[in-house]
Amino acid sequence: MFTRLQTRALRVGALRLGGGAPVSVQTMANADPRDAAALAAQVASCAERGADIVRLTVPDLSAAAVFGEVRKASPVPLVADIHFDHRCALAAIDAGCDALRLNPGNIGGPDKVREVARAAKAKGIPIRIGVNGGSLEKDILAKHGGATAEALVESALRHAKLLEDEGFRDIAISVKASDVPRTLAAYRMLAERTDCPLHLGVTEAGTFIPGTVRSAVALGILLSEGIGDTIRVSLTDAPEREVKVGLEILRSLGLRAPGPSVTSCPTCGRTKADVMRVAAEVEEALERRAGGHVAANAPHVAVMGCVVNGPGEARDADIALCGLKGAFALYVRGERIGTVPEGEAVAAVLREVEKFSSTENNGKGENDRDS
Repeated sequence: MFTRLQTRALRVGALRLGGGAPVSVQTMANADPRDAAALAAQVASCAERGADIVRLTVPDLSAAAVFGEVRKASPVPLVADIHFDHRCALAAIDAGCDALRLNPGNIGGPDKVREVARAAKAKGIPIRIGVNGGSLEKDILAKHGGATAEALVESALRHAKLLEDEGFRDIAISVKASDVPRTLAAYRMLAERTDCPLHLGVTEAGTFIPGTVRSAVALGILLSEGIGDTIRVSLTDAPEREVKVGLEILRSLGLRAPGPSVTSCPTCGRTKADVMRVAAEVEEALERRAGGHVAANAPHVAVMGCVVNGPGEARDADIALCGLKGAFALYVRGERIGTVPEGEAVAAVLREVEKFSSTENNGKGENDRDS
C-alpha cells in the first residue's frame, strides 16, 4: 500500500527495529516500579496481548534492581525509562535492560549523556532519544518561542549528535507532541533529516476515546507515509488497552496480521442478552489465545443480538452466537448446533474455535501454519 522509509537497523533484545523490520508495538507498565511481582504480571499480560516491547520506569537505584528481576522472567524486551539521574541508566544497563529511553534535556548535561553512551555501547544496548514538549532546553524554547515542531526536532538532533560524537549509532528517536498537527509536522521534518529509526507516538494523548482517536489519526497518517518503525499509544488507561489500539492501527494499514475476526451488532431494543459483554469477552479471549499474532486459519466469529440479522450473519461466519432471552443460539459453519445459557456463551465459542482450528490444521505442516 505504501513504501516505508529506510532507516538504520537496531536490535532491542532479540527484536529487530528499523532497517525494514516489521513495525513493533510498545507499551509502558504502570505498576509500582519497586514491585517485581506486579510488574512481571503486567509485562506478561501485555505480551500475551501482542506487545513486542514493554517499557518500565526506573526512577531510582532500588527500581533498577527490581528491573533486573523482572527482566529475567520477561517474554519480551524491556526498555528502561530514565529521567533526571544518569546513575539509574547505568544501573539499568547493569541490570540487563534491552534498551534505554533517555530524555537528554533532563538527564544532567552532556557529560552524563556521554557516560551513559559509553556504557550502553559496551553492552550493545540501543538508546532512544525521547523528546517531549514539556522538557525542552531553555535555549531552544527561547529560540523557537515554544515547543514547536522545529524545536522538538532541533532538540532531538542535538542529542543524537552528542551520542554520535561518542561513536554511538544505535539510536532511535521520538519527538512527541500532545496534538496531531505538531506530531505530524515534527515527525515529517525529522524523517527528512535522519536515518535513525523513529518511535511514533502522541504524548499525553488522553483517556481511552480521545486518546485512541488522536493516536490513530496521527500514527495512521505517518505510517501511511512510510514513517515509523515502532509505535506506542499513550492512553490514560491500562497498558493492555494501549497494546490493543496499537495493534488495530497496524492491522488497519496491513502492517500486522488481521487478528481475531469478530463481527458484532450495535444492539437495539430487541436485544434480550448482554451482547456487548459477550462480544467484548469473546474478542479479548481470542486476542489472548493468539498473542496478537493470529494464524491465517483463525475463524470468523459473529455475536449478534437477535433474529433480524443474526441467522444471516451466522451463515457467513464460521462460528456465531445469536441472542435469545438470556441465552444464545450457537451456529457452526452456518448450522445451528444448539442453545447455550448467556453465562456459558463465551466458553462455548472458545471450544468451537479450538475444534475449528484443529480441523483446519489437520494434515498441514508447520510452515502452512505460519502467519
